[in-house]
Amino acid sequence: FSRLIFGTLYPAYYSYKAVKSKDIKEYVKWMMYWIIFALFTTAETFTDIFLCWFPFYYELKIAFVAWLLSPYTKGSSLLYRKFVHPTLSSKEKEIDDCLIQAKDRSYDALVHFGKRGLNVAATAAVMAASKGQGALSERLRSFSMQDLSSIRGDSSSTVPPSVTVRTSSKQSHPKPSRSASEGTGSSGK
Repeated sequence: FSRLIFGTLYPAYYSYKAVKSKDIKEYVKWMMYWIIFALFTTAETFTDIFLCWFPFYYELKIAFVAWLLSPYTKGSSLLYRKFVHPTLSSKEKEIDDCLIQAKDRSYDALVHFGKRGLNVAATAAVMAASKGQGALSERLRSFSMQDLSSIRGDSSSTVPPSVTVRTSSKQSHPKPSRSASEGTGSSGK
């Protein structure tokens, strides 16, 4: 927790103040700190695995961060000027070439894995569709012929009402029955 506060938040706030005030000297000081802190954090990832059993290991890390930050020791400036800057200056071309190659490889890998991912997704979609179609055909096969005939019988009763009315109106008023009723009506007169 103290490493988070002293190693990250405190320097971040003073980096902000350096940028805000546009003080070049402070700005350079905090840039050197961040470069050293990034290297420290990277190294710490590996040293934590092997040295965490060492007595006072975590206390030594906190003391190292305090040494880096101290305006009296100027630890980050000292490490940067004595070791980091000369090393990076002598290896800068090689590092740039490695970064360009890594960038090209990562782009190629991204394209390769992207294509593979799309192929896997397309195959999964086709498989899902074929399984879904198979499930539908199995469902249709499960109907018995009696079920299908009852569905067919139900569909004949769902004939539009206008057709049913026409056929029933012709049958309900045949001419002979009218004449019979007329005959009964005339015989009563």
